[in-house]
Amino acid sequence: MGDENGGKWFAVGLDGCLFLYPDEKWEGFVKQLKSLLRTKEAKQLQRYFLANAAKMEMDGQGRIMIPAHLRSGIKKEAVFVGIFDRVELWDGECFDANPSGDMESAAEAAAGLYFSGGTMEETKFCHISVMLTECIGGLNIRPDGIYVDGTMGGAGHSEKIAAALSEHGHLVGIDQDADAIRAAGARLAPFGGRVAIVRNNFCNIREILEGEGISKVDGILLDLGVSSYQLDTPKRGFSYRVDAPLDMRMDDRSPLTARDIVNGYSEQELFRVIRDYGEERFAKNIAKHIVRAREKKELLTTFDLNEVIRAAIPARAREGGGHPSKRTFQAIRIELNRELEVLKDSIDAMIDLLGEGGRLCIITFHSLEDRIVKLSFKRAENPCTCPPSFPVCACGKKPKGVVLTKKPILPGEEELLMNPRAKSAKLRIFERRG
Repeated sequence: MGDENGGKWFAVGLDGCLFLYPDEKWEGFVKQLKSLLRTKEAKQLQRYFLANAAKMEMDGQGRIMIPAHLRSGIKKEAVFVGIFDRVELWDGECFDANPSGDMESAAEAAAGLYFSGGTMEETKFCHISVMLTECIGGLNIRPDGIYVDGTMGGAGHSEKIAAALSEHGHLVGIDQDADAIRAAGARLAPFGGRVAIVRNNFCNIREILEGEGISKVDGILLDLGVSSYQLDTPKRGFSYRVDAPLDMRMDDRSPLTARDIVNGYSEQELFRVIRDYGEERFAKNIAKHIVRAREKKELLTTFDLNEVIRAAIPARAREGGGHPSKRTFQAIRIELNRELEVLKDSIDAMIDLLGEGGRLCIITFHSLEDRIVKLSFKRAENPCTCPPSFPVCACGKKPKGVVLTKKPILPGEEELLMNPRAKSAKLRIFERRG
């Protein structure tokens, strides 16, 4: 990469890690930084990266001299890791503290803290909106229309939607997370009565809209999964990287927590959850180890669970496969919050609530979610259940519209450089017709 780009590199220090970019990739990275909304958190991020950057050139032997202020975090040993269009240089001890293959996740976690402007103890609600431009374009916003953001979070998408509406337009923002409701309320306050914020689950969208006196809408957006804020706030218990109580609730009004599942489900139930929702090939052994461990003492924290999972997965399988707890934590979170069940039960109702030409945009982050969205959209486009041999449809089921994304829309290269957490995102769009 150095020879191809004139040997010019830039480096940015980040928690024991340096980011090294070829010249033209750095230009794209800076452009993306400067395009961020002018919030306090975005300015902190821009200041951090740009103030610490340094330009370097290779010498005649292909070596790069890293400035002292950047290499201070690299102590005795260094490890090189290639990620996307950059090279990361890690301090050996920091690398060892993160399983091989999970360096990208560690970088994401650190980046999340800089975006939040907080610390591991206290993180402000800040979530980087994924595929923001693509979502706004996909909704095809009508200035006087009515729109719903079913997963409002920090209101990144909602703010853009509200800004595109006239004084006659209306946005209903829904979220079940109390922290999100507070953050979104402050961010959307300038739009006044144009925006209604409701603390609820999007599965109750019909009742929510009835309460607002709305029968049809022009667009609905869902940005599924867990937010950066939830991942980066230790007390929420979503992350396997920080020791915290086993919680994982998206709605803290729910009495059930991850701790209850880990300590209360039978071995067979745990096996089902980890296998089906985590797609974990060692699900049976992990479930067995959890039951065995909790017989000695209750598993109370994320690190308690980490220890059990690590012992259940063969050492060879742990090498290069990412963090061993990743799939199990995902599975428990999905089970606890009924994420797939809620999604599956909501899509048809949302399509029915769309007016003519209205659009439903859904961002998914793993194959289980994406499969549900893909099949639901396909069924809404072609609901006929007649055998292929029938000359005409006899079941009477009519199409509700068309799928606008035969293949999902994926994040662009620049967005991935800015936000590695977006790498698994897929956007699918359905338009109501007829």
